[in-house]
Amino acid sequence: MDKRRLGSSGIVVTDLCMGTMTFGSSNTEAEGFAILDRAYDAGIDFYDTAELYPVPPKKEWVFRTEEIVGKWLKTKDRDSIILASKVAGAAHGWFAPPIRGDKAALDRHHIRKAIEGSLKRLQTDYIDLYQTHWPDHDFGYEETLTALTELQEEGLIRVFGSSNETPWGTMKSLQVSKELELGRYETIQNNFSIVNRRFEDSLADICRREKVSCLPYSPLGGGVCTGKYNDGNVPDNARFSEYLKQGGERQQKMAHRFVNERSLGTVAELRELAKDLSVSLPALCLAWCRQHDFVASVIFGATSLEQLEEDLPGGELKLSAETLERIDQITDKYRYPLG
Repeated sequence: MDKRRLGSSGIVVTDLCMGTMTFGSSNTEAEGFAILDRAYDAGIDFYDTAELYPVPPKKEWVFRTEEIVGKWLKTKDRDSIILASKVAGAAHGWFAPPIRGDKAALDRHHIRKAIEGSLKRLQTDYIDLYQTHWPDHDFGYEETLTALTELQEEGLIRVFGSSNETPWGTMKSLQVSKELELGRYETIQNNFSIVNRRFEDSLADICRREKVSCLPYSPLGGGVCTGKYNDGNVPDNARFSEYLKQGGERQQKMAHRFVNERSLGTVAELRELAKDLSVSLPALCLAWCRQHDFVASVIFGATSLEQLEEDLPGGELKLSAETLERIDQITDKYRYPLG
């Protein structure tokens, strides 16, 4: 695997990052350990979690993922691992996370409470990359960035980043950091994949010019890019299958956003391309994400060792200019398949 810098910081990571959001819900602790061990043995040094995990967010599950990752972390040399976690965004917006009395916010009080809890659960005295899970544009950035800078100065975190951020929010945060002489968001963890190329429209240019690194999540389109939803399949124990069968209105909308005629049409053609190249479809999609100059590391997850083994070759695969052109031709047919 290649190594890349997080923004303009001193931290360099493998360009594949192991995501953990199913540990404690879809995965047991033992399964999580097995997946993490295999990723570590494969050379991955970057691991991402969050105080809100696992998904789907439930009061009875919240914090479990960090607890599992923390136990595993004690089995490894801490200095050999770059650890990322997140503080939940504000509760008064699109979603109220089931933590801190359902009143989470990105103010100093909640950021302090969040970092204290995460450090305890992760059984470490610092987090390498600490991210805001989603923004609160009405609150502004002054207090949030001040609180994060204080944590950085105290050595509790090394650098910080954003997630689910917009072009406006990214530029506004950088402006506030400069004007108030605060630390800045070095990374942005957003949804980016072959079936969701919206990041390229404006955020990619911001990342290049401002030296902010993209950390794509859902690089397999929430599992759609594995092909498991094609041919009329509604696989058992898959996230969007559950949403489609028994999810609420918001979950139904999310499922149809990912699983629709445009996305499945894109995946059908990509599947044929992967066959021509004699590679797995997940490996093809991960390699495509890695080969963008604004990307530092691609965050992917696995709910089994079998899935992980399919994914890992994506960390070594180099796509030719001809293959990249074929992918562009496919995605041009189904522009913006994720509504």
